[in-house]
Amino acid sequence: MKINKFVEDLKTKSAAELNEELVAAKKELFNLRFQNATNQLDNTSRIKEVRRNIARIQTVITQKAAE
Repeated sequence: MKINKFVEDLKTKSAAELNEELVAAKKELFNLRFQNATNQLDNTSRIKEVRRNIARIQTVITQKAAE
């Protein structure tokens, strides 16, 4: 249910907003990887969640481009 709400929220955004969201997610992923490498990351499942969110954002961008 939470994922569907996230995807619906993405579908209402413009292409520029989606690109901003994608950049922010990639920065977060980089920071999480850095924390993981230095053993400062407590919740390692967050990396998987952010990677999937990046894929969701890219999917919505592709769908909007095809329209």
